[in-house]
Amino acid sequence: MTSLLGAPAEARQVQKTGPANLADPTNLTGNLTGNLTGSSNLADPADLTELRKEAEKAAQELEDANKALIKRRTEFEAAEKELETKLQTLAKAERHLAQIRQPVSQMAELLYIQPLASDAIMPFLAGDADADTLRAMASINHIVMVRQQAVDRTSVLTEQSEKLAAEAQELRAGNLLAEAQMAAEVDLLRKRSDKVVKSLTAALVKMGIKIDKVGRAALGCNPLRAATAGEYPNGLIPRSMLCPLQQKGFSLRADATIAFVSLNEAYKRQFGKQMCVTDAYRNLAEQQSIYYRRPGFAAVPGRSNHGLGLAVDLCGGVERFRSAEFNWLEKNGKRYGWFHPDWAYSSPFEPWHWEYDPKMDTLP
Repeated sequence: MTSLLGAPAEARQVQKTGPANLADPTNLTGNLTGNLTGSSNLADPADLTELRKEAEKAAQELEDANKALIKRRTEFEAAEKELETKLQTLAKAERHLAQIRQPVSQMAELLYIQPLASDAIMPFLAGDADADTLRAMASINHIVMVRQQAVDRTSVLTEQSEKLAAEAQELRAGNLLAEAQMAAEVDLLRKRSDKVVKSLTAALVKMGIKIDKVGRAALGCNPLRAATAGEYPNGLIPRSMLCPLQQKGFSLRADATIAFVSLNEAYKRQFGKQMCVTDAYRNLAEQQSIYYRRPGFAAVPGRSNHGLGLAVDLCGGVERFRSAEFNWLEKNGKRYGWFHPDWAYSSPFEPWHWEYDPKMDTLP
């Protein structure tokens, strides 16, 4: 049960692992899953915890790879838009240049059809040109200069157009190659993640977790769904998001169940029996029922860690303070993420109440 005075109410999230190594998508442990799949019994409860951590790591790497792929696509789309804008600006400049060239061409054509008379040019060459001749020659010079500028600008725009077209082709080719590589990495990471989760599910089944014929319970045992389960309100987590314990009739959030199964195996080795459970996940209706039947000995409905799938009430000796079972669990539980909260030592006194925190899970 969870105390009114000190029990934390917020859902704890699964601890994140490091970023994905996109350069080496095969950087995942494969020996553990292969050994577990081929064995009839787990040699050590640490194997189950290792599988859970490997599944969480694989999920994080897959998530990071997907984010990198999305980021790459976003960057490419932005580059494509920038390139498109440049090409539109270039086309606009070419249209403007065509407008400038048109009257220049017309003037040059007119000059070609109606050239200056030789009697008008000769005085200019002899140094005896009058004002009309000078004006005519100045017009010719202006036409030639403008035409040359137009030719020069056309050359620059053509060069820019060719450069941009090459950039566009290189950008698209590079993006297609990079996206294909990243998509292959994502697919490989997804397959590795699925393989680890399947191995984990098989290990849980071998250790006594019951699933139905279509494996619905096994879906809730996927540790990758633990964070999703934490998004539901206290006491309203769907059954499909919970993973059953070895102790029939009880379930917890996936990561909590997996850690509890590992702890239970170690407990069996010590005491020759599995842990006795009287309560685990408690939905909102159950929380209300217990709260009204035993006021002062249960958290306000909607605030209990039982409603988060992160707490159990134990029996079989653990419920007796300072019993051998209690002391062993107090000493070893944190290695699996399970601990006896401070408030439960006194306010109210509940030696049977234990909670799970993935951040405490230090078992290698």
